[in-house]
Amino acid sequence: MTANPLTTAILLAAGEGSRLRPSAPFKPLCRVAGKALIDHALDGLATAGLTRCVVVLGYGEAAIREHLALRARRGSGTPEIVVVTTDHAHPNGVSALAAAPVVDSSGAVLAMCDHLVDPALYRRMAEAGPGPGLRLGIDRRLGHAWVDPLDVTCVRTRGQRIEAIGKELVDHDAYDTGVFAVGPALFDALSALPDPSLSDGVRVLAAEGRAEIVDVSDLEWLDVDDPPALARAEAWRAAA
Repeated sequence: MTANPLTTAILLAAGEGSRLRPSAPFKPLCRVAGKALIDHALDGLATAGLTRCVVVLGYGEAAIREHLALRARRGSGTPEIVVVTTDHAHPNGVSALAAAPVVDSSGAVLAMCDHLVDPALYRRMAEAGPGPGLRLGIDRRLGHAWVDPLDVTCVRTRGQRIEAIGKELVDHDAYDTGVFAVGPALFDALSALPDPSLSDGVRVLAAEGRAEIVDVSDLEWLDVDDPPALARAEAWRAAA
């Protein structure tokens, strides 16, 4: 745990979200319990003590900018800086790199707009900090009913370090929650790769022993990526 918790967040909201298209033209604006996914994320980050958020846009940029402008006029949540990825069709590592110029050397909590997350998870990652390179929030509840085994990114760990990461990784002992604490080392790793995903950057740092884990198995999160996940999200919020 760092003595100075991170105060900046990066929120990736650039993808097409085609599997949720029947529910919303743009995934960040898809409503869960009457509230857009992007608002759940921004409000959760603010609740966790993140005082600044860099929102990375791409697909649906104009509509989402308009939504964020309305939030600002209402005085809602964390102040936002909006940046745009070079091409929303590229992997999410490219979107993360778009935020690098406006994140200082202390680092940031990096999160996904389409994940519904207990704010305590964001807070735990902020308090953990990026360590020697990055730290990833992992969930050891394998087989959890909320997780799509064909879509989730899997992680193999050894002690506090990440050994391997990837979708359909057979030999794994945890899930990637999509919430990181990252520092400049991740951006350096991503910038050295062609068209990188975040997992590509994690692999580079893992090979150097600089990718660590934070166990958040006691906290809830849900990747809202398709209609079944949206239904689970609605039930979760209704029970809260």
